[in-house]
Amino acid sequence: MRHLIVCVLVFLLSVSQQSCSVDAPDAHQPNIVYILADDLGYGDVSCLNPESKIPTPAIDKLAGEGISFSEAHTNSSVCTPTRYGTLTGRYCWRSRLKSQVLEGHEPELIEKGRETVASILQKSGYNTACIGKWHLGLNFARIDSTLPLTEGKRWAIRSSANVDYTKPLTGGPRDHGFDYGYYIAGSLDMMPHCFIENGHIQGTIERRKYQMTHFKNRGLNYRDGDIAEGFNHVDALGIFTNKACNYILEQSEQEEPFFLYLPLTAPHTPWVPTDPFKDRSEAGVYGDFVVMVDHMIQKVLQSIDDAGIRENTIVVVTSDNGSDQLESESQQFNHQANFGRRGRKTQIYDGGHRVPYIVRWPSVIKPGSRSDELISSTDLMATLADIVKFPLTSDMAEDSYSFYPVLKGDTLKKPLRDYTIFHSFWGKYAIRKGKWKLIDTNGSFEMTSMEGELYDMENDSLETTNLIGQYPDVANELRALLEKAKRN
Repeated sequence: MRHLIVCVLVFLLSVSQQSCSVDAPDAHQPNIVYILADDLGYGDVSCLNPESKIPTPAIDKLAGEGISFSEAHTNSSVCTPTRYGTLTGRYCWRSRLKSQVLEGHEPELIEKGRETVASILQKSGYNTACIGKWHLGLNFARIDSTLPLTEGKRWAIRSSANVDYTKPLTGGPRDHGFDYGYYIAGSLDMMPHCFIENGHIQGTIERRKYQMTHFKNRGLNYRDGDIAEGFNHVDALGIFTNKACNYILEQSEQEEPFFLYLPLTAPHTPWVPTDPFKDRSEAGVYGDFVVMVDHMIQKVLQSIDDAGIRENTIVVVTSDNGSDQLESESQQFNHQANFGRRGRKTQIYDGGHRVPYIVRWPSVIKPGSRSDELISSTDLMATLADIVKFPLTSDMAEDSYSFYPVLKGDTLKKPLRDYTIFHSFWGKYAIRKGKWKLIDTNGSFEMTSMEGELYDMENDSLETTNLIGQYPDVANELRALLEKAKRN
């Protein structure tokens, strides 16, 4: 009898330990710092593009200490959908957003109750923080609940008089797995222009006329509108960086590991490099702003070193889409922000979604590694779940694949992904499988064939020769695969 009781107690203790294993922090679990630049092109980074006219010593050094991916792509060629994909591990067209991006006052995009990168890490014993550009929707309170939040069309707001800026906001980072949030609602060029901390707007909002500006001078122009007292666009990048550095130093003194999601506001317009960074590049004010971004990344890396947590801290530096550099700007400065790939931000061609992706993890990754493995921005969630041993279920991160084996240097018997899907600002699709890329319908103003376009990316990475007429069977196979994925 005594033996039976002991066995039962041992069994119950074992079950109890197993049931709590997801929540119990592991002393060996790595800290994670995910730095998401805004509109940084693959060709802006000098270690990836020998002809770059922009010095990026911090990112270059990081690549030398870790691994750089040559075929990393965002799930969309524009910011809001990429951010949704990054945090949920799902293509954004599975959400309510089928094209374009969110405006600053639009409601939360991530579905209530959906697991995110932050929430699974939080459940794995991590402290989690979002510092920077949110742009995934927020639920603003209304002064009169019977009236619309704003008047006018989505990108032509006539009045925001019914927005109650004094009430707490919901739908932000704190509602999607983050313990702490300090952020702006959308891009730095869209209203409301204000900092938000844990759902509370910082400062008193002055209501201004919403005015859409066209970026003829891309330095100082932005969409004017409601702004908090004392808010200065020039200061935002530095403020977020300092907040991030302080967070790293504070959390390094805690027992639990931490996850810092740091979506920067730059080098997205308005291009506002501060005086120390002016004329530091040979690519104009845009190039100078990229230099400033690189410096801010260096400050974050230095805070990791100062905290003494370098060896077991994963640092990722990437971008939310390709650069928005115009062809005229490329010719003016002889600088290829998207490294010569066709297209740019918003477009379905590779220039719109191929991005730098650099990962450092000194205790795991061999310095100076490179990988040609095709990965997507949606793959972050599966990768981190793999690292921290969080059991993803079938309704989580449906479009996410772990590239942890690549980080460890494992020899792969087959590609991590059978295929990956891209999406444009206009809601059009492309699919890549092996060397073939199919653009299904009119995904860009530059498309030449309404039947779609098919490219051999191994032999034509610049997407110059449409082979859809020569390989109809390949196009039909990819189109069927795309349609199947869209139905699932």
